[in-house]
Amino acid sequence: MVEVSVSMADLSMFTHTSGQLDRLCRMVGFDDARGRHLDLLRGLLGRHGDKSISERPSFLSNVADDTSPIEFSVAFDATGECVVRVLGETVGAGSPREFLDRVAGEYGLVTDRLDAVADLFLPHEERQGPFTLWYSLIFRPGREPKIKVYLNPQISGPTMADSLVSEGLRRLNIAGAFDPMIEHALGRGERDNFSFFALDLDDDPLSRVKVYVSHDAADSADAERAAELVAGTDPLLIREFLAVLGGRKGPFDGRPLVSSYSFVEGSGERPANYSVYLPIRSYVPDDDVARARVHAVLAQYGFDRTRMDKALAAVSRRPLHDGVGLISHVALRMGEFGSGITVYLSSEAYRVMPPHKRPVLGLFS
Repeated sequence: MVEVSVSMADLSMFTHTSGQLDRLCRMVGFDDARGRHLDLLRGLLGRHGDKSISERPSFLSNVADDTSPIEFSVAFDATGECVVRVLGETVGAGSPREFLDRVAGEYGLVTDRLDAVADLFLPHEERQGPFTLWYSLIFRPGREPKIKVYLNPQISGPTMADSLVSEGLRRLNIAGAFDPMIEHALGRGERDNFSFFALDLDDDPLSRVKVYVSHDAADSADAERAAELVAGTDPLLIREFLAVLGGRKGPFDGRPLVSSYSFVEGSGERPANYSVYLPIRSYVPDDDVARARVHAVLAQYGFDRTRMDKALAAVSRRPLHDGVGLISHVALRMGEFGSGITVYLSSEAYRVMPPHKRPVLGLFS
């Protein structure tokens, strides 16, 4: 028998990322015999999925550092549930909504809220900022897949972002949410900016409108102040989370911290949940250190750390000290409707980002 070796570079984008997704889904117990998770991924990637990952991409996506249009995440929930999600961008489609229009009927998607704000965030003019429309594919054991969309508040330029978010919230009947967000999360001038406006595409009572704010050169106190808007948040937990994962209280002057607010039907104009996202890849020398820090946080909250290692193995077999960014960022979720930790993993389809050099002053120690 002759063994045939296939190098990573010989794989198509879909073959590479579908293997990663299938292993992640099986790890959390989402085992769909119909293969809908893979069908959704193929549809999301479109024609780009057939291209070899050895080819220079014609479109440089901002989803991941290596410009690939796919990123994975595993959410560890306080309920004990583990959820796999795919953040992705359709490359080369005639319309950013092309994928959504193809799958909306099959998956019973509810697009009323997206339709209400589409002219704001999906203008006919050429886009500005890093993206137009991103999708999140959500896979929970024992449930139907769900889909979420991310819109770009910077789509008409940075100076229009506040106006777009304000008008978007007004159209979704939560106009009163805008001023409190400005007060708590956008008080540092140009260093705080709206970065995403996201919508769940279903009619579940906990279906969310989410607004994200990026905090350049922020420290823990800035995140704690943003979290004060949401009942049930704990500033001490935020401080510990950032100190353990980022190695300090701040300032986080690499990639920015991000806050998000979730609004659900029962919460009215006040957000029901708050999350803080740390781009851990900017604050560690390599993924070996990142893994150790994530292990520490998972242990603090009583989550199974072996699941984290299984997730890493599902996505990559490389030595963790050989690169940085496989673990791209980590989020702490707090509030009335669910809490937990989410770990984001790069597909590393195009390249592995080299480790950072350890600085003399021990920034990563």
